[in-house]
Amino acid sequence: MKKRVFAAHFLICFFTFFSSFAQNLFEAQDFTAENLFTNNIEGPNFDKSGKLYVVNYQKDGTIAHVKPDGSCELFLTLPQGSTANAIQFDSKGAMYLADFSGHNVLRVDMKTKEITKYCHNDEFNQPNDICITKKDVIFASDPNWKNSTGKIWRVDKGGKATLLTDQMGTTNGICLSTDEKTLYVNESIQRKVWAFDVDAKGNISNKRLFTEFPDFGMDGMKCDKSGNLYIARWGKGAIAIFSPAGKQLREVMLKGKSSSNLVFSPDQKTIFVTLQDRKGMEKFRIK
Repeated sequence: MKKRVFAAHFLICFFTFFSSFAQNLFEAQDFTAENLFTNNIEGPNFDKSGKLYVVNYQKDGTIAHVKPDGSCELFLTLPQGSTANAIQFDSKGAMYLADFSGHNVLRVDMKTKEITKYCHNDEFNQPNDICITKKDVIFASDPNWKNSTGKIWRVDKGGKATLLTDQMGTTNGICLSTDEKTLYVNESIQRKVWAFDVDAKGNISNKRLFTEFPDFGMDGMKCDKSGNLYIARWGKGAIAIFSPAGKQLREVMLKGKSSSNLVFSPDQKTIFVTLQDRKGMEKFRIK
């Protein structure tokens, strides 16, 4: 009898704990304090060792190391005239930055902190967001906010830039599917997300509308291991989650409104979001 009572009590406790645990999924909570960054906080990303880096800490033109408890420390300051908007890491661990004010893609040696111009092109408007393949090929969005137009560039290993298309609206968020066969690019002003096929040489084709929104803007995007696309809805304060087929699965509401970008934790169980109105970060757990 005691064993049955104990077993029943255990099951009740287990399901109570599990229900409480499940309810906390997709619920935003503070990660860092507010006002640690500028209103250009963007581009969160983890390096190979699991350290989180975020741009524009305390003043524009800086990179912060954000610790697991949400505290921050200055990692480096960029050269005068450069302001980073996105961070990626290559297969060997080097950091790459979309430098929108300097019109560059910068490379950072993580051991020496040496900063070099990996790619500069006079035809760049302002490299805004970047993603990188397993072969260290970079794709960059390049908006012209004044004219509501944009470009997509490919930067091959070694730093040579190739214009893939200039027939776009205000290109902003850009990311690859996990299998690297699909490139997603959104247009902030037009509120559209486009998908392209990517071949083995890094060329894009078969442009097609993935989804579009009737209101608010968009900024950074990321894909999870299942191929679902997570979109930062700037102005709405939400992360919209879509299946690879373009069906919206969920929308996670945040505390702040100006959600600029997001990144998955190394174990893909938590999403960290940068918010420009709060000048800090939030996080939420996923399945």
